[in-house]
Amino acid sequence: MIYSLAPLDEKKPWFCLISEAQITMAKRFKKDTPVYFDYKDPKTLMRFINIYGQIEPIAKTGLSAKQQRQLAVAVKRARHLALLPFVSQG
Repeated sequence: MIYSLAPLDEKKPWFCLISEAQITMAKRFKKDTPVYFDYKDPKTLMRFINIYGQIEPIAKTGLSAKQQRQLAVAVKRARHLALLPFVSQG
């Protein structure tokens, strides 16, 4: 595992170890995040749902807390209208 040292900052301690895997996971969806999660767009919502039909956690999606709440509401509405499945077929 490769670790990188963060630059010296007055608010942080002089050492801050972050693995490259953690950085990659946080940036996985960050670049393609929509401004607004629309429940009528199941193609976008499917990117944030795993193979078992569960909503991916914040650590994996890289969304803010507010965006994650909006995503959860949109997924629940889409499930209620049968645009998304509650569970997968497999």
